[in-house]
Amino acid sequence: MGGMRNRPPETDPPPERAQPVARDAFRHYAELPTRWMDNDVYGHVNNVVYYSFFDTVVNRYLIESGALDIHHGTVVGLVVETQCNYFAPLAFPQTIDAGLRVARIGSSSVRYEIGLFAAGEPLCAARGHFVHVYVERATQRPTALPEPLLRALQRLR
Repeated sequence: MGGMRNRPPETDPPPERAQPVARDAFRHYAELPTRWMDNDVYGHVNNVVYYSFFDTVVNRYLIESGALDIHHGTVVGLVVETQCNYFAPLAFPQTIDAGLRVARIGSSSVRYEIGLFAAGEPLCAARGHFVHVYVERATQRPTALPEPLLRALQRLR
């Protein structure tokens, strides 16, 4: 029979295991309270809440920097990619220190990286990223990053 050969399957090397990072890896911090409802039946913050923390620290920074008008702005950021690695549990009633930095700025996109720290802890309990693609609100088509946004992002590099 032609065509079939015995070949080992193609495999990628295992990905490098993510490690927690220190507080000084981030340029901006915001305190985020946990809520009773954030805990799951196992007594720690449920994984889906971590993504809410990510979204909150990024958008709070952009709003407070005057770079994002969530109600009337013509440009909005859409999340197109996200990831989180977990290292230690967080739980209500802890306050979370959310660190923020910008890893990459494209013509219409930004990769934000976030570290979530328990108060007083030197290493993050979780770290992750998400990518915003900025689009015209009316057309939902990618657009160049506005100057006020670029200025705010540069402070996080």
